[in-house]
Amino acid sequence: MLPIMEISGSLNMVGYGLATIGPGIGVAMVFAAVINGTARQPEARGALLSTAWIGFAVVEALAIIGIALAFAIQ
Repeated sequence: MLPIMEISGSLNMVGYGLATIGPGIGVAMVFAAVINGTARQPEARGALLSTAWIGFAVVEALAIIGIALAFAIQ
């Protein structure tokens, strides 16, 4: 008879790993919009980039909150 393998750890980390897909797609969408906007109006590059960095920070804050909760809810 084969020995039963014991799996230890937290399922929270698997959930967080799947939840990182959302911020990844969000960051991609933010910078894709900046590239598209810059291609259409190059003179608006500065305004678009400043707004993009704010959007990037908000999206990444959600990812950081997610990993904090994944460790806290163990």
